[in-house]
Amino acid sequence: MNEPTRVAVAMSGGVDGAVAAALLQERGHSVIGITMRLWREPPLPEDAGASGVAGDCVAEAAAVCRHLGIPHHILDVRDAFERQVVDHLVAEYARGRTPNPCLRCNRLFKFGALLHHARALGATHLASGHYARVERRIDGWRLLTAADATKDQSYVLYALGQEELSALLLPLGNLTKARVRALAHAMDLPAAERSESQDICFLRDGNYRRFIAERAPGAVRPGPILHVDGRLLGEHRGLPFYTIGQREGLGIAAPHPLYVLRIDAARNALIVGPAAALGRDALLAEAMTYVAGAPPPAGTPLEAKIRYRARRASVRLWPLPGDRARLAFAHPLRDITPGQAVVLYDGQEVVGGGIIVAALAHTDVPGGAPHA
Repeated sequence: MNEPTRVAVAMSGGVDGAVAAALLQERGHSVIGITMRLWREPPLPEDAGASGVAGDCVAEAAAVCRHLGIPHHILDVRDAFERQVVDHLVAEYARGRTPNPCLRCNRLFKFGALLHHARALGATHLASGHYARVERRIDGWRLLTAADATKDQSYVLYALGQEELSALLLPLGNLTKARVRALAHAMDLPAAERSESQDICFLRDGNYRRFIAERAPGAVRPGPILHVDGRLLGEHRGLPFYTIGQREGLGIAAPHPLYVLRIDAARNALIVGPAAALGRDALLAEAMTYVAGAPPPAGTPLEAKIRYRARRASVRLWPLPGDRARLAFAHPLRDITPGQAVVLYDGQEVVGGGIIVAALAHTDVPGGAPHA
């Protein structure tokens, strides 16, 4: 995009959004800042006024906009966010799944409601401080990984399609985090030293287990810990306290290490077993989306990440009816976790992804595909 245009920049008061806005302004674009006011857990009385509590992001984003001399708009989506992200998180844990709320927030709010609001303000494009790249090719728009592999955030953007990508600018996609910090200092931006949050943004302390126990007590009930062979080994504290592959904190004695193999929400049971029983070489996913708008041919060899911080693994894709897909891996993976996203890559290009429903052996599915 060479011609100056009106760009709305998603700003939460952090250094990435601030530098993205400043860079676009330097390139001659008419820039406006937009901050979403999201639902957040009320702080405890003793935390009132402390750094990091709800409301800080709006004030910090406003300070950056004043520094740059650009308009600042606030989009209040607290009620919708609570219903569609917070309540969904609690419901997923109650089902025995382990969700990533950032994925749902990105799809519904950061690149849904925010893009709609940006257009209502007259913006032709929406910009974000995410570390990824958008590229236009003859056959459409492509989502690519960031130049800095250590900061790549393409995983959380997998659900973006052609419409969103055509209006999206990612000014930091070719920069390292160190370079972004250096630019923030050189520009004397107020956000230059702001630390990064690694926790779920709407929790006051990052403790989702405590939050779920308070918000939905019925989802955190003691129940049996069962060996994969059916033996009763003990009692768990509540299914949200555990995840697939977990070894520590089970509170059971056994001659050999035991790991969480499966969370059985229907029986409120935790299924455990030896490490040899942990790996699975296939999975079933739902709510599949594809950046190009359609899936690649069945059996296409790709790479996949089953968690944000996971390494890529070789995989083959078999699309199924109803926006579902079966994926068969070259080697068993230990921590395929229902509720997490599986994201597909072809080199630097994001192909698409979906939400993991179940870990399988490839022979568990009729017509099971061979290994990748």
